[in-house]
Amino acid sequence: MNKIRKGDEVIVLAGRDKGKRGTVTLRAAEDRVVIEGINVVKKHAKPNPMKGVTGGIIEKSMPIHQSNVAIFNKATGKADRVGIKLLADGKRVRVYKSSGDEIKVA
Repeated sequence: MNKIRKGDEVIVLAGRDKGKRGTVTLRAAEDRVVIEGINVVKKHAKPNPMKGVTGGIIEKSMPIHQSNVAIFNKATGKADRVGIKLLADGKRVRVYKSSGDEIKVA
């Protein structure tokens, strides 16, 4: 079970965007996530008239390693760790480690 999922609000712990918050838009790989507005790079794109793509410099969000982000706990206003709790009916749910509250799926 992935502890960080698409739609989660996260805060960056390390790197040039340290302290910024954003929403996970994509799980790029097993250990990488793309966050809206974080790790933005400028990419030079050639025009492709067959696909209708204009050339120029575009800004693109690149993947960041999931160890460099933590889920944001709105109740405390801080970053928090994620734990897995097994319910009585056999379901596994994600919980905040600090409070034990269940993480609501966005």
